[in-house]
Amino acid sequence: MTGIVLAGGKSSRMGVNKALIEFGGRRLIEATVDRLRALFPEVLIIANDPPRYAYLGVKVIPDLIPDSGSLGGIYTGLSAASHHTGFFVACDMPFLNADLITLLVREAEGWDVVVPRVNGELQPLHAVYAKSCLPLIKESIDASVLKIARFFAKAKVKIIEEPALRAVDPHLLGFMNVNTPLELEQAEAVRRQCSLQRSADS
Repeated sequence: MTGIVLAGGKSSRMGVNKALIEFGGRRLIEATVDRLRALFPEVLIIANDPPRYAYLGVKVIPDLIPDSGSLGGIYTGLSAASHHTGFFVACDMPFLNADLITLLVREAEGWDVVVPRVNGELQPLHAVYAKSCLPLIKESIDASVLKIARFFAKAKVKIIEEPALRAVDPHLLGFMNVNTPLELEQAEAVRRQCSLQRSADS
């Protein structure tokens, strides 16, 4: 399986490129790539400014279909991946959990999509997709239907519910993302709290 980071968003709510935000002394994109490198034999970044990420030492691929949002990023990643399936994650999730990712990967056999559901909401930017999704995604993009989950009705989709997710990530921090400055502040508070807890436990 290929690990794929989606870093092509406009970051309009944050005001700066989220992938390059410093968090805990490292850029978010650096921590994300390192996490995926530890889990997958191939890691790709989907972004429209490859030189900016060249220092990370992984292949950076621009969108095959411009202006098609995250759905287009998934299409590009699946098209470029050497493996039949890909684990896709947004570049703004600072608490990626290896056990949580591994849970999704283990369930991938025989499915087009393996996607978590948290608080009743699917998490399509922390999910596994197979190359069998490519024609369905292309059909959606051609119809200007860019909401990722809209093509799920035509695919074989396995939904991983909260009890299974919490068994490996009790507070579901792996799904926390930072779209805005306020969310970044909240994530920093969580990071500090986790650091204090680790210090108290050691």
